[in-house]
Amino acid sequence: MSVDTTATAAPPDLVAPRSGFVHDTAAVFVREFALVLRDPFSLIFSLLQPLVFLGLFAPLLAGSLSADQLGGESPLTWFLPGVVVMIALFGTGSTGANLLFELMTGSYERVLATPISRASILVGRALKELAPLAVQAVIITLAAVPFGVTFSPVGVLVGLAILGVFGVGLGALSYALALASKNREWLFWGVQQTLIFPLLILSGMMLPLESGPAWMQTAATVNPLTYVVNAERAAFTGALGDPSILHGAIAAALTCAVGLVVGIRSVLRSAG
Repeated sequence: MSVDTTATAAPPDLVAPRSGFVHDTAAVFVREFALVLRDPFSLIFSLLQPLVFLGLFAPLLAGSLSADQLGGESPLTWFLPGVVVMIALFGTGSTGANLLFELMTGSYERVLATPISRASILVGRALKELAPLAVQAVIITLAAVPFGVTFSPVGVLVGLAILGVFGVGLGALSYALALASKNREWLFWGVQQTLIFPLLILSGMMLPLESGPAWMQTAATVNPLTYVVNAERAAFTGALGDPSILHGAIAAALTCAVGLVVGIRSVLRSAG
């Protein structure tokens, strides 16, 4: 008697559903964002720093710089987009901090054991940082309206989209730094702070660089954040045809591409 050795197909309900990048990213985002919703007070307190910068730094600009030096804009109108970029810079630049805790507790290894896309881990976590930051940016923008700030709603959306792409890339680089700093939290914060503040200053986010030394202006031309900041200022005022918006979008896309390549390679090495 012959034995049929043909493999029997598994019932449809037992076959694992095929997931894609979008599905995996959404799963990571929902998992990570649920933790944020459990601690809403962190969002409230995170508003304090940009509000302090907005309330104290803008009056200093008004007393020390003329409208011509600020491109014809009022100090608050000129400074507000920079504050929005600063929120994203500090938020997504700290994406790897949560990973350091997961590395210590072992939960990161459990995530790697799942069949989830490695790129989705990076993008989902970065979007988790960007979602509350977008809400904060809208609140701060609306809070500045009574003080004479005018902005374009469509331009704000365009600016946030550019900032989102840039934030994904920066978040992925932060993730890669956390993996390289495993068990050495001091190294992560040391490198992160050493890089963040020069990028911030050399982008013209806080002060215009036109009156600065030539070497600072030269360094600003190779700083991708410079183009993102300029794009945000043009977008917020509604100048959607300004070439700086295209330049900012290109800088954000390149940062995102580099960040994802470096981040995915780091994740694959850690999984191996």
